[in-house]
Amino acid sequence: MAEPARPLRRNEIRQQNETLILQAAETVFAEAGFGGATMQLIADMAGLPKANLHYYFATKEDLYRRVVQNIFEIWLHAADCFDNAAGPVEAIGAYVEAKMEISRRHPNGSKVWASEVMHGAPVIQDYLETTLRDWTAGRAALIQNWIDEGKMAPVDPQHLLYMLWATTQHYADFGHQIETLNGGRPLSDAEWRAATDSVKAILLRGIGAA
Repeated sequence: MAEPARPLRRNEIRQQNETLILQAAETVFAEAGFGGATMQLIADMAGLPKANLHYYFATKEDLYRRVVQNIFEIWLHAADCFDNAAGPVEAIGAYVEAKMEISRRHPNGSKVWASEVMHGAPVIQDYLETTLRDWTAGRAALIQNWIDEGKMAPVDPQHLLYMLWATTQHYADFGHQIETLNGGRPLSDAEWRAATDSVKAILLRGIGAA
């Protein structure tokens, strides 16, 4: 006879509810933007009373910043491959792999970020001026070192990073367009693999690091 399921602890319930709220908020913010989203819409999407949202997140801005912070931290973690890589082939290849997978698994988070930045980053400007600026400077310095060592072509490191972001995030931000051009269907596993391989090959060849 199976043992009865263990009752969830308070911290487990909190974690489950936070996950539900954040997933719902990511979808609503991606579809409606910050201005069009409401706590009631997010509560309905999460299947929770509105009071629960305010218990975990006092304001819509608090919840929005958490959604943005989550996708930002996922992106930052994807760049860990730069730190101990032997050179651009290993680092940039792994970075493309990670960023394409993030676009596949977290398309709404990417759309929220893109919409925020396109509107002048009214809520997350501090992220851009601190964490993102420092991260970009550090990765640009690594790329410049590889250029100086003759491991890749002499390109502008910042513009290379912009191209990496734009190309990989296109698959999330313009997912509807890609599906339309793919016969009205989302990319299959094989098509995602082919897209990732193509992006990686084109970028590495373009910087003379293939």
